[in-house]
Amino acid sequence: MGLIAREIEARGIPTLCFSSARSITEAVHPPRAVFLDFPLGHTTGKAGDPSLQRDIMLAALEALTTIDTPGTILDLPWRWDEDDAWKKDAENEGDLRSERTDEPQYQHESDRIAAQAMLEREGCAVGCVFPEAGTARGT
Repeated sequence: MGLIAREIEARGIPTLCFSSARSITEAVHPPRAVFLDFPLGHTTGKAGDPSLQRDIMLAALEALTTIDTPGTILDLPWRWDEDDAWKKDAENEGDLRSERTDEPQYQHESDRIAAQAMLEREGCAVGCVFPEAGTARGT
């Protein structure tokens, strides 16, 4: 999402990324982000806890207006549990993610081929999110 956020920001629209995977967020350099040390998939709080979710959303909206240094990742103060025991379960499963690089990665070779064909057909630069006016998808 950080890569897309940079493209959107380049067009003058402020963005904010939510993260519970700091290393990935640091690698993609979003314009601004908030980090919660919560399990993956729970970046806006625990299910069934609307009070916590509301507090997190309000803090994030505040961060959208106060973060003014590109690449800033603001640590939000909430904890998932009193201790970090929940992390042991995640660690026992192991980290199955591929190492992150600055180069595009594709799950299947057919995905890479399809992306390359689209770029050639539509004339969009590598990494382009919003095609420029005059291309097949541009407006």
